[in-house]
Amino acid sequence: MKKLIHSLMLALTLCLSPFAALAEQDPHEGIAITVNINTANAEELDTLLIGVGPDKAAKIIAYREAHGNFTEVEDLTKVNGIGTATVEKNRGRIQL
Repeated sequence: MKKLIHSLMLALTLCLSPFAALAEQDPHEGIAITVNINTANAEELDTLLIGVGPDKAAKIIAYREAHGNFTEVEDLTKVNGIGTATVEKNRGRIQL
């Protein structure tokens, strides 16, 4: 009985392993996604930028409204909570 349970658990693990890898991947991988950070709304920023949730999206918009349009991608680091790592993850997605 123990061997049967062990075999079933092993088979289940092997069957589910590909799905675990899929869950870790970027859901937009392979799709050309760009977002204009000067015109995008909060939902677009939240959905299309990696590592940017609703709070950071709101901060991007607030910064943009207070200081005007971003002139270069690196200007995003002036937004509280957005660091160079987030900018680098999204460099290919950002339009000005």
